[in-house]
Amino acid sequence: MKKHLLILMALCAQAAVAITVKDSLRPFPYSGHEPARYLSKYHALLDDCDACGCSSNGGSMGFSSMFNNEFVGLRYFYQRYSSKDGIFNNSPWVDENFNTVQAWARIPIVRRLQVSALVPYHFHVRERATGDQRIEGLGDITVLAMFTAYETMRDSTVLTHKLQAGGGLKMPTGKYNMANNVGSVNPGFQVGTGSWDYLLATEYVLKKGRLGLNTMATYTIKTQNEKLYRFGNQFNYGATLFYLIEQKVKWVPQLGIAGEVFASNFQYDQIVPDSSSDIVFGKVGLEVGRNDFSLGLNAMLPINQHLNGGKVESNYRLSVNLNYSL
Repeated sequence: MKKHLLILMALCAQAAVAITVKDSLRPFPYSGHEPARYLSKYHALLDDCDACGCSSNGGSMGFSSMFNNEFVGLRYFYQRYSSKDGIFNNSPWVDENFNTVQAWARIPIVRRLQVSALVPYHFHVRERATGDQRIEGLGDITVLAMFTAYETMRDSTVLTHKLQAGGGLKMPTGKYNMANNVGSVNPGFQVGTGSWDYLLATEYVLKKGRLGLNTMATYTIKTQNEKLYRFGNQFNYGATLFYLIEQKVKWVPQLGIAGEVFASNFQYDQIVPDSSSDIVFGKVGLEVGRNDFSLGLNAMLPINQHLNGGKVESNYRLSVNLNYSL
């Protein structure tokens, strides 16, 4: 826990150092330099999801669109896992497919404050030898507010910096069913956690002309649900390199890494064995925009993982979204 908080503080310190650069500032709005104008619409990808898809907000795909600073849209994401179907060493491995359709939006409140809302619907399948186990339903709704603490406005020949910080709330609108985990080592086979959870987030974006780098960190504090089960607190971090190709249709390819660390789960105030996890992904994506519409595609592959004592394996994650700019 202490290590995770230190990393979060280090990212904030990095951004604080960056904002000391004060030469060549320009007032809002950005004048000229179309590449910088469009890159200014890139907000960091706030990766926030629960291990193994439980009530996941975006499968580490983020809260923001590349082109649309203010938008409404739909997103589908898919996560594939393999896990042991039982608690014994010789228990068979089964495939698990987590599917989510999500309505999402990013809405301005005042000049420096934006609120993101995510409403997921999950339909998951566990492929057992005795027959598929299926669950579906409304997931946990998340609301996240981000405040722009500092932003430089420069021409495209010098570096620009942007620092955002904020917090949010995940509501227990999705159902948590203990029966879904009977005989399974994967506690994430749920449509909701059944708990009120609290999010802290920070992000820092560095840009030069068409090229940009985003770093981010989020920390989720989780509480006990009515079934006396508490998922472990969660720390996410990531870095994404992106580049604007501006033609009649605008293209923004991106490449990066993302990591997730989960503390142990608790049931009846007792630690659940082999429930802590950590994983690092490589990710690649592309967003295409024209007029008020944008289409985004993302893929993630695990580089290193240790999920539930090695009894759960993440295979890959995919995402596609279609947004309309407000």
